[in-house]
Amino acid sequence: MKIYESLRDRLRTQHQAIESILSPLDRTRLLVHPQPGKWNILENVAHLGRYQLVFIDRVTQILHSVEEPLFERYVAEEDPEFESWRNLSIEALMSQIESDRKYIYVLITNLTEAAQSRAGTHKKYGKLTIVQWTEFFVLHEAHHIYTIFQLANDTALPSAGEKLLI
Repeated sequence: MKIYESLRDRLRTQHQAIESILSPLDRTRLLVHPQPGKWNILENVAHLGRYQLVFIDRVTQILHSVEEPLFERYVAEEDPEFESWRNLSIEALMSQIESDRKYIYVLITNLTEAAQSRAGTHKKYGKLTIVQWTEFFVLHEAHHIYTIFQLANDTALPSAGEKLLI
């Protein structure tokens, strides 16, 4: 299986929707929790930023392992690095996401077909090639972008304060 055009396009540009969704918001809206224990907008963005590094690490392990590596389900709350991501500003998060995405795009799109076919095993989803891992990555991201959209536009949540300029 080879990287196909729609996957390549989503990998290159999908994350840019975040900035578009956030641009009309005020800063206070980023911190509103929809329910106790549910992430706010900033935490969702932090998760996407942190998960890009997890994805890079997994792809690197797949490419450089003799055998297919096994990966547990990623759980942000169990990741000691996630807390530092939650404390970054929205501007820092967006900058890091953009920078890391450029790296991911070059990494994935420059792989040979043989490298794209290398696989790692996800504890829940089984054996996945790098192409499938990439599809999983963009679908996971799309899920969180949809959540960010919902939180940004939910009229039942409070909104007032300084406008974002990212």
